[in-house]
Amino acid sequence: MIKHKDHFHGSDLEKIEKIYGIKKENIISFSANVNPLGISPLLREGIAKHIDCITTYPDRDYVELRNSIATYCKTELENIVVGNGSTELISLFIQMIKPKKAMILGPTYSEYEREISLEGGKTIYYPLREDNEFILDPAHFISKLTEDIDMLVICNPNNPTGTAINNHDMRLILDACKECSIFVMVDETYVEFAENIDEISSVPLTRTYGNIAILRGTSKFFAAPGLRLGYAICSNTDLMQQVNQRKDPWTINSIAVVAGNLMFKDDAYIRQTKELIKTERDRMYELFSKSDRYKPYKPQGNFMLLKILEEGLTSQMLFDRCIKQGLMIRDCSTFPYLGENYIRFCFMNPEDNTRLADLLLQ
Repeated sequence: MIKHKDHFHGSDLEKIEKIYGIKKENIISFSANVNPLGISPLLREGIAKHIDCITTYPDRDYVELRNSIATYCKTELENIVVGNGSTELISLFIQMIKPKKAMILGPTYSEYEREISLEGGKTIYYPLREDNEFILDPAHFISKLTEDIDMLVICNPNNPTGTAINNHDMRLILDACKECSIFVMVDETYVEFAENIDEISSVPLTRTYGNIAILRGTSKFFAAPGLRLGYAICSNTDLMQQVNQRKDPWTINSIAVVAGNLMFKDDAYIRQTKELIKTERDRMYELFSKSDRYKPYKPQGNFMLLKILEEGLTSQMLFDRCIKQGLMIRDCSTFPYLGENYIRFCFMNPEDNTRLADLLLQ
């Protein structure tokens, strides 16, 4: 098991406040990867009208909410299960699969490995190669799949590299995994930010592959981490039945149900988010591409990984420089396979992005 170093998470503003003496209200978090537009206007306007929903239990089967998700994702109602954030669903699927040996594409989110270890499983990593821009080589990767692997975990687009696997390559992976009886869990937390989502999202593949589950949440794209609303898409009927039987009833509260039914239908907000992120992603990538002090990696989500090229400059030094100005970036030395010369930041409003870029490039 890889040792993960301690780090400041995007939600650790109280810790930052205590250590650096900066009020959390004055910190702009470029580390949390949350939509800078805030919550959906439809949600903001409509939630108060439905506040009485808390006087009754939600529908145990969440049919209306799952229908909203099915329409949003262009999939089938019966293939959807909801959970208390994607974190609960990560845990549930790992509990159901019970992998003795799992493979994870790294560097990536540490929660996958933690959950696997809690079930008594062993984790091995397939490292994305820096000399290939952290882009997966599907042929080489498939050559490393063996029949003693029970589960494969992929974050797509990947955090923190920002790279993504397209549908063509994912099909190759799924076919190879099917031959080896490997179940594939794909975390699509950031896929909605992608410009070419139809080429990246594996949701359509669930119609023809029973060895894949797609996990998503509302924390990042819909700027609602406190809502704790996540969902999974999988066509494996037996597995979905096991997950539904295992999970606690009413893990989604009535307010989250109402919120989901509102936000998934806010087409104007969804379109505005995609346009803002695309514009800022292109602008920031071009800006840092011109610098001889950093190497940016082409991002597919709403954040970008930078390699520090300047001699003597470390990720911790940049974190300190930025946080003292009320700007919180991610020191990526805490990720496996990344050293102290990598940082990550998400795309916020244009003014804030410009302020961060000026500070990093000064």
